[in-house]
Amino acid sequence: MDEQWLKEIAEFPLVEALFGRRSRRFFRGAEIPDGTLAYKSKHEPLPLDNLEKLLILLAVGGVTGWHHSVTRHDRYKPHLSNYSGSASGRTFPSAAGFHTSEIFFTDDTGTYIFQTRDAKPEAERGEDSRHSIVELIDKYKKRIRKISDKRLHIPNYEPYMEGHNSWVANRPGTFLAFPVGDLAQHTIANLCFYVQNGLSIYDDVNNRKIPGLEQFADIIDVENPLPLTFLDQYSLAELSAELSTATYAGMLMQQALGLGGWMFDGIDRLTVLGASGDPEVPGLGFRYDTDERWPLPNPTGLEGVFISYTPPHFKDMRAAVDAFCERKFGPNGPFHPDTPGPWKAPRNVRSSAQVHDEQFRAAVAHIAQYVYDTFGKFPATVPSVYSLMYLQTHHLDLDYYDKFFGPHSYLRTHAEHLEKRHGIKR
Repeated sequence: MDEQWLKEIAEFPLVEALFGRRSRRFFRGAEIPDGTLAYKSKHEPLPLDNLEKLLILLAVGGVTGWHHSVTRHDRYKPHLSNYSGSASGRTFPSAAGFHTSEIFFTDDTGTYIFQTRDAKPEAERGEDSRHSIVELIDKYKKRIRKISDKRLHIPNYEPYMEGHNSWVANRPGTFLAFPVGDLAQHTIANLCFYVQNGLSIYDDVNNRKIPGLEQFADIIDVENPLPLTFLDQYSLAELSAELSTATYAGMLMQQALGLGGWMFDGIDRLTVLGASGDPEVPGLGFRYDTDERWPLPNPTGLEGVFISYTPPHFKDMRAAVDAFCERKFGPNGPFHPDTPGPWKAPRNVRSSAQVHDEQFRAAVAHIAQYVYDTFGKFPATVPSVYSLMYLQTHHLDLDYYDKFFGPHSYLRTHAEHLEKRHGIKR
């Protein structure tokens, strides 16, 4: 590793990253075949090296320590709020600490998953309160798992890819990272949040109450329920924020590294996940189902790699709810007394959270099972697995920017990167 280069990266100004951030799409080996910005690179593609890839991944989904949890709610004081799904914090925020996404990535060497969702913090801050980049790399590179020897195949034309990305996205030499979220689990987490706060749900799609909720009237308000579509939209919006801020964090890292790229949503998510319907375009190979009640196929996951908390990966919604509760209250979970934390007395803090009892679990599972039985999937009106934003990273062809742009089209880190990192003089 280049210790001096890593030191400079660690000291790169946040303000410069924020105000210097731009989508810089033209990489070494790229070509714009027509138009006023037509240009063909004189250089061969230059793939990211392993260190560059690891630094981007750490930015997109690295573990940063124990999160501070949601502290208090007047409704169930003095208990600690028990919303979170994970005890760890990552480089991006997640609603109430749910953390239901994992990071996938692909390049010329294959397709991978970077599994940090439930990874415990292993890199300690030093006496200067900073993390060591070297230690972060050493600790978390083992979280990378290869799932294919090939780059993810995404045809560079519609409907697989939006036309304005066809010339540049996922090309040889580029590095594509993207978080994928378990929206089914996120919706279970929100149902738990609602029930914890005395709220219930009604089916506004079919304009009817959920039968049998009266049995839970002592813990939820069955007379003033929230719409089911509100639950779905709320969950989708929260997960979208998680996926977007992860890729944004990676884009800030690009500025520090002197690498080009951009974040975008212009690749069809069904194609990426594996539900394109074209056997020649298998994507990640997620299982998916179709139903006449749904406008689109519904991917649910890939066994042994990434699954959503819903059938067919669980026997029923009660089993999915129990699995989520185990993630929260079981070993290494955010509310297990033996899980370390940021406080001076983590055992006291974590054990002060209320554990979901049988009645609570039954209420959440009752609503979730109604949704699954009625709509044939969970959640009802949004996908079980959701992807949104992609982050492409590549080496810039500065000749293109010098030809067509005025000053300050790239940062000093971009100007210096090829020589400093790869010994390539302009």
